[in-house]
Amino acid sequence: MAKAKPVVKATVLDKSITASTDSLTKACSDAAIAVTTKADEAKKLLAEVKRHTKKKATLTKRNKTATAKLKKDANALNKKAMAAVTKELKSTKTTLDKARASKTAVSTELAALKAASKRLTAYTKAIAAVDKVLNKPVKKKRVKKKA
Repeated sequence: MAKAKPVVKATVLDKSITASTDSLTKACSDAAIAVTTKADEAKKLLAEVKRHTKKKATLTKRNKTATAKLKKDANALNKKAMAAVTKELKSTKTTLDKARASKTAVSTELAALKAASKRLTAYTKAIAAVDKVLNKPVKKKRVKKKA
């Protein structure tokens, strides 16, 4: 014979509901903080990528000029300038690639956080609306006077 499951008491059920709504509210505020933090991080990475992209474009032009000078006159000064530009361009490309990878990871995480935050906000609003309806005071009925 299987044992009958005990019936949940009203106080335990009420505590469970309260704990769940508190947990949902806390998760909602945590999500808002996380979204703000990740958005700031994404903004910084976007600026960094733009900066490195601009630097790479400048260095590419400088590299082209240095190559032309080296072809025209292959002296030690032009070789040194060419080597310096090439070295700086390589390091800039490496840094740019790292920044782009970080930006992609952060933007993916930010999108997921925003979606979760949106769901949490919707659930919290729906529960608040239902609570408002359920906790509405009971209207007293008018008693008709007999003539």
